[in-house]
Amino acid sequence: MKVLIVAEHASLKYGGEAALPLHYFRVLRQRGIETWLIVHERTREELESLFKSDRDRLYFISDTIWHRWLWQCSQFLPQRIADFTFGLVLRLITQISQRRLAKKIVQEQNIDVVHQPILVSPKEPSTIFEMGAPVVIGPMNGGMKYPPGFSRENGLVNLGVETGRLFANLFNTLIPGKRKASTILVANQRTKESLPKGIAGKIIEVVENGVDLSVWKPKSLYDSLGTNYLAALTETETTTTSTSSVKFVFVGRLVRWKAVDLLLKAFKYIATHTPVELEIIGDGEQRLDLEALAEELNLTSVNFTGFLSQSDCAQRLQSADVMVLPSLYECGGAVVLEAMTMGIPVIATNWGGPTDYIDESCGILVEPQTPDLFVVNLADAMLKLAESPELRQSMGQAGHQRILDRFDWEVKVDTMLDIYQDAIARSAMSSKGNSRGEQPFART
Repeated sequence: MKVLIVAEHASLKYGGEAALPLHYFRVLRQRGIETWLIVHERTREELESLFKSDRDRLYFISDTIWHRWLWQCSQFLPQRIADFTFGLVLRLITQISQRRLAKKIVQEQNIDVVHQPILVSPKEPSTIFEMGAPVVIGPMNGGMKYPPGFSRENGLVNLGVETGRLFANLFNTLIPGKRKASTILVANQRTKESLPKGIAGKIIEVVENGVDLSVWKPKSLYDSLGTNYLAALTETETTTTSTSSVKFVFVGRLVRWKAVDLLLKAFKYIATHTPVELEIIGDGEQRLDLEALAEELNLTSVNFTGFLSQSDCAQRLQSADVMVLPSLYECGGAVVLEAMTMGIPVIATNWGGPTDYIDESCGILVEPQTPDLFVVNLADAMLKLAESPELRQSMGQAGHQRILDRFDWEVKVDTMLDIYQDAIARSAMSSKGNSRGEQPFART
């Protein structure tokens, strides 16, 4: 099999969706599968250092004067408005160049299947069509709205977002990559319902994110004790609970929709009941405001660490007891999977991406009813885990096993190879039927 991956970028440094194409390329090449990658040149240095023996398989789209001008214009708008206006045009300019290059590579290398892992948004149009090989797009993960009563954007931003979504069908008619794709991958039913009309290909539900087990490893005690992990660690914690504090950790960008302000208010409550500490890993536009709020609440056991690389972040999580992600607008939530991999239970909002990963065996999902009730219920969940080392360890162990079964990148690539083979087979059957004057292969 020969695979061509096309993506806006591929990077571990950017976080979020940017890591997806990198991991697909990494695992496919480790398995000796003929794979090529086309991305924007902004990640050239990182990719060439990671894949030194595969540099001839990496293709980069250069910046143009239009890229630079549009990016400058986008800086004057709110982030969400900029993303689907100037940002959308930027990505389409890159895709147009990628399309020309991809068609050339498909022909020269006799590519069997083209995979576009990102665009993650179900609404955003794709220029990757009529490649001379079947096209697989996704997994996509979107269609998000804030929980009722929790919107953290002003009315103009919300209006702009909804207006953009209304025009999605028109955009995808004019630029029909998704409508013509052989296979469309969606992370959940919410995303499937947000797809543009007129999808002709097969729609498959498959999880968006995965975990690189070489980076995110369980605590060292888990590695050394294996199946005796729960009993041994519970015994250890029982002897130290009276003197040590429970460490909660948040990992993510410090932006309004991550709701770290609500986390600080909940932490204020539990800090008066039991010894706890909170580490906030990440940076963003809200950092100064959040540090001021922590000072106002007199939270002396809160530490703002700032941005960390994946390896440094994994090292810091070795000392954490519970991950908390109170985000109100989380399509994915890869940090949830990373914490579960390390044997750490997770508390998250029962809304969006985390609901695809967490069940009652490995974490607690907090209902976003009203902001005040959310703070109370978040505090209750944190207190429940703070006071029960046995529950923390049983949830951590269950979460780790859940990752091994469903979210390891090796498992994800196994699934993706089956999807590739299915797309190739359907394309061959469709071509054979058309050569006989029959109807194209129907969608299933």
